[in-house]
Parts: sequence; structure tokens; C-alpha cells
Amino acid sequence: IHETVCPKTNLVCRPSANVSITVWLTLLFVFTIVPAVLGVSIGIRRLYLTTLLKIFEWATLRMEMEAKEKNQQLYKPYSSGIIVKEPPLSLQQGIQELRGSASCLHSEPEFEMADIFYFCRRGVESIVDDEVTKRFSAQELETWNLLTRSHYNFRHISLRLTVLWGLGVLIRYGILLPLRVTLAATGISLILVLTTLVGFLPSREFFLTEKVHVMCYRICVRSLTAMITYHNRENKPKNGGICVANHTTPIDVIILANDGCYSLIGQAHRGLLGMVQRAMVKSSPHIWFDRSEVKDRHLVAKRLSDHVADKTKQPILIFPEGTCINNTSVMMFKKGSFEIGCTVYPVAIKYDPLFGDAFWNSSKFGMVNYLLRMMSSWAIVCSVWYLPPMNREEGEDAVQFANRVKAAIAAQGGLVDLIWDGGLKRAKVKDAFKEEQQKLYSKVLVDTSR
Repeated sequence: IHETVCPKTNLVCRPSANVSITVWLTLLFVFTIVPAVLGVSIGIRRLYLTTLLKIFEWATLRMEMEAKEKNQQLYKPYSSGIIVKEPPLSLQQGIQELRGSASCLHSEPEFEMADIFYFCRRGVESIVDDEVTKRFSAQELETWNLLTRSHYNFRHISLRLTVLWGLGVLIRYGILLPLRVTLAATGISLILVLTTLVGFLPSREFFLTEKVHVMCYRICVRSLTAMITYHNRENKPKNGGICVANHTTPIDVIILANDGCYSLIGQAHRGLLGMVQRAMVKSSPHIWFDRSEVKDRHLVAKRLSDHVADKTKQPILIFPEGTCINNTSVMMFKKGSFEIGCTVYPVAIKYDPLFGDAFWNSSKFGMVNYLLRMMSSWAIVCSVWYLPPMNREEGEDAVQFANRVKAAIAAQGGLVDLIWDGGLKRAKVKDAFKEEQQKLYSKVLVDTSR
């Protein structure tokens, strides 16, 4: 190492910055990139998560002791698990309950003032227990994970917890965030370069394409300190099929692609994401479309059918919900991907919110802000279940098939199965749904008159 003299200050300058960068990149290459390329794990992430769990337990215990000494009542959020409740009465049962016994009903179908109370009661119940709106906000935790984005006041309970929280901020933003940004930049750069190079080869070997994609996705997964547990790998999607999964976050793609290669279908973007899409499509068959053009829907359906008809092509990964749900539920699946008439491979994904909330609220956070929140969290921990393949049964339409697949995913992932369209995140209820409720009420009037 040579010393240099600054001509302005006559001070001796040592290239310590270069040494630090060299050491940083060397450690990054040896302990992260090489294991990602080889598909092995050294065990650092598991040790890191085990240590975090012990710290969380100590912090929670300390927090309860401090609150007990001060005679304070800690805020207990609602549980994120499934709450079993009695099924609501049908429209006809509710009307009959308000009117009295069936014998008291009029012989002719007519409206009664008592019927209003049924709709008022159902309206109030929907407001109190809103099944839609609360699915688009971060789920609360029963314990504190030292992140202010989960609970805003717990760090002020005692000096020890405040110091621990401050130390966590320094670790997350001073050490973990630069490391993760470096890894993410490395993974994205390799995707751009290697997929482009593979695209120039005379014959695109599937083996080489799969290795390149999986290697890059593994690096991206490590940029989030993700710990993923895959179950029932014997049910992994096969060529010529469609893989459908519940959708919580854009990183669902790299979570699944970390364990296998998929063809993707989605909206075409601009900027950096658009560059990645154009590079990826050079080496493997992906389907990008423009949602603003209605004609594209027919073109996408045709390309989707042609893709699954070719058994040499990798399975297509689709998220039928069309939007991100907050890791507690599964909402209505769009029927388009279930009209193709091929084998469907359901996959259930469930994230552990204790280490970081993976849900992307796109109406509140932009992509850059969301990725910053992910990379400044403690880790991303999730479980992936490959379910047995499913086919459309005789006499079953696309909507019924989609609902059957959705129910299987919800049951396996411990998620709430909802009938609502995820599009309600940004749009109002369609008039057709309101008209359907009016038709049901008219049918009740006619049936009760018999």
C-alpha cells in the first residue's frame, strides 16, 4: 500500500477506503454470492434468525415487566389467525326471522317495513367486521419486533428498550441495508447481463437458462435475508402447466423462482423493471402485456394456450388475485387462467410477519419505498407449500374450478377464503353485484308467497 501526499494540505493520505471496499466485496463474494451460485447455505441466516428470536423474547418480557411496574395496560392487537365464527343467516332466513314464522307471511309477495332492519343489520355488521378493507393494511403483531412500523410507542416504555431499539436501527440501516442493496444490485446486474448473453446463443439450452435464472434469484433472495421453507417438493409444477399462487408481495416471484424456473406473465413496465423484463424475455419465453389495450387480453389468452401446449416450455407462474393481499386471506381468483384447460399446480405462500411485513400496499407505498422497507426489516421468513396438481372436472366451469383451487390454497396456508374481488382495493362495488342482491330479495318475496 503506497502513501500519497495531498498537494493542497500536505497531509499523508492512505488508501484505507479502497482496502475497506476490497474487504467488503471479498466477504460478500465468499459468504453470499458463491453459496448462491452453488445452491448451498452456510447457516449464517439461520443463526441470525435464532438470535433475533431470543432478543424478541427478552424485549417482550422486559416490556411486560416495565408495564406491570408502572401499572400500565399493554395494547393487545387482534390476532392474525383465523377466527371461527358462526356463518351468517341466509337472506331468506333473516327475513323470516324478522317477520316471524312462515305462517304469518302474506299470501301475496309484498315488501314489509321489517325487511329494512335485516339490511340495516347486515350493513352495520359489514362496517364493524369489514372483510375487504382490512385485507389491504398491515396485520398487527401480538409481540413487538423492535420495528416502529409495527408498534409506535413500545420503544418509549423504558430506557433499556429505547437503547435496544436504537441499536437495532443502527444495525438495520448501517450494516444490513448497505449489504442488501449491494446484493440486490449484483443480482439485477447479473440478470441483465447473463440473460442477454444466453439470448445470443444459437440454441437456448433450457438447462443453461434455468441455471442462470435460479442463480440470480438466489442472490436476490439473499438481499432480503430470506429464509424459505419449501414443503412437498414432489408436487412442484411441471412443464406445460400453470402454477397459481396467492399474492402478498412482488417478491413472491423470487421466492418461488428461487426453487425452480418459471415463465412469467404480467404487465409490461418501463424504466429499470422494463429493462429487466426485456432482458429476461431474450433467454426464456415470458408474456408481457399492456393492460390499457383491451385487444391484448385475447392475444395474451392465445399466447398462454400456445405456451402450455408445448410440453418443453417451463410452467407459467400466475397470481390470479391480480393484486396484493395482506398475508391473512385469499380473495377472488380471476377465471382467465382457469379457462385454458391444462393442469393447474396450486402453491400456498405464507409469510411470518414477526421479522418483517412483506405485504405491499401499492396505494400507499411506491416500489422504491417498499423495497427500502423490506431491506431495512430484520428478515423475510416464509413457508411455501406445493399442492397436488388439479384439473378441471367434468361439468365444472372456470369460476367453480378457480374457487376450488383457491379454497385448497387457503386451507393449506391457514388463510381466510374470501369471495370478494381484490379489485375493490381501488374500485367501487360493481352495479351487477348490487343487482344480484336485489334479485335475491325479489326471489325471497316470491318464494315466501307460495
